Amino acid sequence: MHLTSPSRRDFISQGVRLTAAGSLLAAGMSAAAPSHSSAAAPISTPPPRVDHYQLLNVRLEEGFEREGNDIIATRTALYDITVKDGKFAAIEAAGKARNADIPQWDAEGSLLLPRTRDMHIHLDKTFYSGPWQAPRPRQGKTIMDMIAREQVLIPQLLPTSQARAEALIGLLHSKGTTEARSHCNIDPVSGLKSLEHLKRALANHPEFPCEIVAFPQHGLLHSKVDGLMREAMQMGVQYVGGLDPTNVDGAMQASLDAMFQIALDFDRGVDIHLHETAPSGMAAIQYMVDTIAKNPPLKGRVTLSHGFALATLEGKTLDKMIAGMAEQQMSVASTIPIGKLTMPLPQLQAAGITVMTGTDSVIDHWSPFGTGSMLEKANLYAQLYRGSDEFGLSRALHIATGGILPLSNQGERQWPKVQDDASMMLVEASCSAEAVARISPVRATFHSGMPVFSV
Repeated sequence: MHLTSPSRRDFISQGVRLTAAGSLLAAGMSAAAPSHSSAAAPISTPPPRVDHYQLLNVRLEEGFEREGNDIIATRTALYDITVKDGKFAAIEAAGKARNADIPQWDAEGSLLLPRTRDMHIHLDKTFYSGPWQAPRPRQGKTIMDMIAREQVLIPQLLPTSQARAEALIGLLHSKGTTEARSHCNIDPVSGLKSLEHLKRALANHPEFPCEIVAFPQHGLLHSKVDGLMREAMQMGVQYVGGLDPTNVDGAMQASLDAMFQIALDFDRGVDIHLHETAPSGMAAIQYMVDTIAKNPPLKGRVTLSHGFALATLEGKTLDKMIAGMAEQQMSVASTIPIGKLTMPLPQLQAAGITVMTGTDSVIDHWSPFGTGSMLEKANLYAQLYRGSDEFGLSRALHIATGGILPLSNQGERQWPKVQDDASMMLVEASCSAEAVARISPVRATFHSGMPVFSV
């Protein structure tokens, strides 16, 4: 019998599935199991909800430790941090400048990291916080089959959609996320009700700033929702969405033209779901690049979500497509998928294209596997793009935080600084490399200085 070794991608794919399962088990066991991390024990008292306070004994990264040319560890120290009016007001060595006249909270050595951002999620349609429900079998089903399933499901979800969206916000806060971009269904079944419910949920959580994308999940042309999309823009939605213009709408140019026209008419950005691979996916991306070039108001305001067609390209063909996207200042939102195709995220970033990540589905009729953790996304990024060493792991954090890292590539502390926005999380880890590698538990989350989660 001839035995073959699995490819690196297949091996990672299997390992990541085990890692995700392990993370979920760990999350459920964390309250009972002792931590073997070198960081602090769980914090038991909530931080103060006031505008002026001190965090004591906070662990900050100070630099890299080297052995020859290799970075082998991260040097940290304890600090006392003063927060005032949502910003870092002072950062002093622990014990040097404590002020007993304002509330103080002991972080007990927990590591301070920037807050994370979930830039592709669907808060409006989820099974989360409801009874367990697995997705129906997907084998042999097309996206049109899934749309038909959703047409039945959406009326069942609407009565609880606001409450479940608020529960999801709580989950994201518990994972260190304080801001997001949520796609919201605009379809003939729900009309504008999903949007109305999502806006009410967000209004109840002003500490969770969230952009909304009007998402024609059943096809912009296929479901004839151009009018509803325009009404959504009048309700203050920030982005015009789109979906697979060939596979769903059956008319690539007409679908993309309709999407872009709404954006131009209302001076909005665009964030389109494009799952299509070659050749229709490549044609759609090129058409978007060309359209932006002809319409300067769109430049720098178009996000390609998923963009799986890019994973089918290589060599000069990929370079040319990336160059065109970079020239039009397009951004990419990727869930960092694991499978037969690997997204060229490092190449996109090397060309200056902003790459964001997000949960997509926590648990819904599409997928049951989302955890809401952007640290987990950073972990996937490190695994896929060979970042298993101290330096690579610490750099992978950028995909979760929107590019904010505690240390520069040279090992100089660049965050936090006095007068920076105090949106942050405390994690049970000794350094950011450990936090990414082990998907360390979040102990507290703060939005502009205000605590939104703690354990």
